[in-house]
Amino acid sequence: MLAAQLSLQNVTRRYDNHVVLDDVSFSIKPGERAGIIGDNGAGKSTLLRLIAGQDRPDNGELTVIAPGGLGYLAQSLALPAEASVQDAVDVALAELRDLEARMRHAETGLTGLTGVELTAALDSYAQLVAQYEARSGYEADARVDIALHGLGLPDLARDRPLGTLSGGERSRLALAATLASEPELLLLDEPTNDLDDQAVGWLEAHLRVHRGTVLAVTHDRVFLERVTTTILEVVEGKVTRHGDGYDGYLAAKAAERRRRLQEYEDWCSELARNQKVAATNVARLEAIPRKLPFAVFGHGGFRSRGRGHGAMGRVRNAKERLERLTDNPVAPPPEPLVFAARLATVEPRTSQAAAELTDVRVGDRLHVPSLRIGGEERLLVTGPNGAGKTTLMRVLAGELQPDEGTVRTRGRVGHLRQEETPWPPGLTVPQAFAHGRGGDLDEHTDRLLSLGLFSPCDVRLKVGELSYGQRRRIELARLVSEPVDLLLLDEPTNHLSPALVEELEGALACYQGAVVVVTHDRRLRNRLTGGHVELNAGRPSSTPA
Repeated sequence: MLAAQLSLQNVTRRYDNHVVLDDVSFSIKPGERAGIIGDNGAGKSTLLRLIAGQDRPDNGELTVIAPGGLGYLAQSLALPAEASVQDAVDVALAELRDLEARMRHAETGLTGLTGVELTAALDSYAQLVAQYEARSGYEADARVDIALHGLGLPDLARDRPLGTLSGGERSRLALAATLASEPELLLLDEPTNDLDDQAVGWLEAHLRVHRGTVLAVTHDRVFLERVTTTILEVVEGKVTRHGDGYDGYLAAKAAERRRRLQEYEDWCSELARNQKVAATNVARLEAIPRKLPFAVFGHGGFRSRGRGHGAMGRVRNAKERLERLTDNPVAPPPEPLVFAARLATVEPRTSQAAAELTDVRVGDRLHVPSLRIGGEERLLVTGPNGAGKTTLMRVLAGELQPDEGTVRTRGRVGHLRQEETPWPPGLTVPQAFAHGRGGDLDEHTDRLLSLGLFSPCDVRLKVGELSYGQRRRIELARLVSEPVDLLLLDEPTNHLSPALVEELEGALACYQGAVVVVTHDRRLRNRLTGGHVELNAGRPSSTPA
């Protein structure tokens, strides 16, 4: 029976004066498969390091009990270049290697023992063997080979230096060895990075039948949908737990938005009602004479004074309620990107092509004999690394002049680059958003906040203090805040939270211009309807439908 226990009670972790996790409490049941999501810099990797014992909380109680072992996959392999593949395997199988060494030591210790001492030593040895067999230790190295094959690294020599492997190969090696250890508690930080579709499919199938508990930090929405049973969302130092997998998370977020919108509408209605009550009864008071003749102090006079006193009470009560409402305002929920920053074209809808390429060549990186992109077309560009996908995007954006051929584009082109823009680190978030644009900075700040990509407390931050994902949101904000006719998106979902990616897809669905997308995001590829160009060694192997 599974015996793993994982719980956090009021856990806080800060670095210098920056609070990364603030009073976090949650628990994970044995056998759960939890996906950890959130923006870059939100604290996801910190949370995983705390659970793995690689870091310690400043406050709170962290309980991690995994009798069947704990496996932790970091985003990078912390071994020198001269270390071998076998060294990396041994690090990932450290718990099993330790068990095996203790077994061998116990075996040698049996020599010369008799009686009660022998019985006790045999019992200890039997316990070690039982633990080793429960982890299927004898088959661990064979499982490494199976995992390497499934992840696209068959026949990887164990004596090969790590320095001769690419970054992606090192990541897959570490993942294969971590999975092969078959721990009861498996902690994975961005496990789908550097994996092709076939390798990700193998990983998903492996994790679905994993007998223990899984926590995975990931931005891969298809992975979340196919593997996870629980979602832990990290936002502004807090962790919120959502059940029923990724679909349940999306449903909960939609319900939360409806609830917040209803609370805001109720607050607005109550504010307006009390303003009306106060204004109406002030007018009634003003219609009553301040001093009445002595002769009217009969029945009619007292009736007039009673009306005045009733109006005064209603005014006083309404003003008190208004004061409470204004002192405790209810903020509206942030508008989804599709509404707050609706992408629009500069020119009206037309049958003209957004871009045309004829016999374009850039060295040996790219050769496009002919390519036409319609005014409202969606074009997906795929191909292996080095095939020229980013080169094609730069040519379309006018950032790279081809060595041969012609490129024609219509109207304004917007380009979300895969690599980040080198903003001066001293710029604030609004200054980076407004960089190179005229107008008042306060107006740019208001426009930025209206997009829902940054909160009011973010506007004081400088670019040098932002995570990579936050800097990418500046790029996205600049892109959607001005109309364009041709939208070029190079790996647009990289380093963005799943919730923001969902909003981006909604914005694209409403966009009336042409879109060219380069992406490894499986869900975005599946949802993008239109043409498809696959580049192979710099040449398109197919043309848009």
